[in-house]
Amino acid sequence: MKILSKEQVYEGDKLTAKRQNISSTELMERAGIQIFNWLHTKMQGAQVPIHVFCGIGDNGGDGLVVARHLVTYGYNVDTYVVNCSDKRSKNFLLNYDKIKHVTKKWPTLLDCKDDFPPIEEDDIIIDAVFGIGLNREVGDWVKQLFQHFKASKAFTLAIDIPSGLHTDQVPKDENGVVWANFTLSFQTPKLVFFLPETAKYSKEWEVLDIGIDRDFLINTETKAELIRKEEALTFYQPREKYSNKGHFGHALIIGGSYGKIGAVTLASKATLASGAGLVTAYIPKCGYQVIQSAFPEAMVLTDVDEKMITNIELNFEPTAIGIGVGLGTEEKTIKAFETFLKSNKSPLVVDADGLNILSKKKALIKLLPEGTILTPHPKELERLIGVWKDDFDKLKKVKTYSKKHQVIVVIKGANTITVLEDKLYINTTGNPGLATGGTGDVLTGIITGLLAQGYNPLVSAIFGVYLHGKSADIAVEKTGYQSLFASHVVEFLGDAYLDLFWKPEPPQPEAESENKRK
Repeated sequence: MKILSKEQVYEGDKLTAKRQNISSTELMERAGIQIFNWLHTKMQGAQVPIHVFCGIGDNGGDGLVVARHLVTYGYNVDTYVVNCSDKRSKNFLLNYDKIKHVTKKWPTLLDCKDDFPPIEEDDIIIDAVFGIGLNREVGDWVKQLFQHFKASKAFTLAIDIPSGLHTDQVPKDENGVVWANFTLSFQTPKLVFFLPETAKYSKEWEVLDIGIDRDFLINTETKAELIRKEEALTFYQPREKYSNKGHFGHALIIGGSYGKIGAVTLASKATLASGAGLVTAYIPKCGYQVIQSAFPEAMVLTDVDEKMITNIELNFEPTAIGIGVGLGTEEKTIKAFETFLKSNKSPLVVDADGLNILSKKKALIKLLPEGTILTPHPKELERLIGVWKDDFDKLKKVKTYSKKHQVIVVIKGANTITVLEDKLYINTTGNPGLATGGTGDVLTGIITGLLAQGYNPLVSAIFGVYLHGKSADIAVEKTGYQSLFASHVVEFLGDAYLDLFWKPEPPQPEAESENKRK
């Protein structure tokens, strides 16, 4: 799913109105009806007090449309206009006039100095104060109003975006943003829904299709894309009946040091579970019996050194290589890493201590093959690109780093983001159970396994991240968050693949369901 920028949203609205021969007011009516339908489906006429807070721009116009339809259908509605300026949009004024024709209970004007209306915990707030066009910090009275919303503990539904939240920057004051329980976003989600510093302002979100021109949506190139099952399924490469292990590559996992052979074991298992035909682990001698016993499907090559990697010598040419898990950063290991990079021609995934070595000896980045995949956690990323001031600055720095060095960077987190030059691919799978040791090693193995099978580097990273998270989502239903192990992610990886093709059964007619129960 494409994530449109603010400018692209405006362009899409304007183009839609022109091509469909409708006014912007009619498009607003369409959007408001979609919000009403969403509410009506869930509330079914329940007489819960609904407080609709409207600004005086187009977002406020959306709120007035919703309020009008709620009133028409007999809901218990109070409408308020946050009247902090004398500049009103045309669409706001038209819809302000329309609501007067359906109720004698006209919207209450709040002149930004009035007392706040009482709101009970069991009420509903609809936030339509500011939209994506907000380009300033909100005033003190409005901040207090937003805090009044929060203090009430009422369910808060934001229209398009929580008021006070910008699409392209982190708020300076969190009190100046509505903390929404749910956001109904028009046609496309917003990037801020997925970043650590801004995701908290909307616990859940859903996209409403308001009929934006299909050609515009298909042909417009965006700088961010959301990866769901629909997108992940397009990456999948089916297997031919008469294929054999030689068709799916020979992957190599290089890593391990004394006390950290488990990292290589996990990565190697994940590599094979993701579909690689063969996997070899290159480790120090101390890990030989461990891997041979714990993972007999893997082949093993050992370094001359007992406790660390000091000299990487191969007797085959790998299809893809994952390096760095449990590797350590001893001086001999760093030299071996550098020598390896100078001769390596295989597609590469670099993780953990491989990244730490790159941050220690930054000149080594020039030795990476184009399209190398880096999979840093936050501290490893900081060592590579430097300190960032906020999430948007971080994304800017990662884009610059990716473009400069021709690498793919996987920013691991709650919504893992894969970056290639100026493009972001935002993952939708995964859960807090992944916050445990070894899950990053598993991700390295999955991506390496996909590379070995012939997936291109970008798809390997995006698809690997998706499968990794989906496996954890399936596993956590049996383990719970606290008891999810990295091994579980490997164990349920097959289920993640199968889930790509699973479709829920259509609901059965009531009579047929009743007969089946009998």
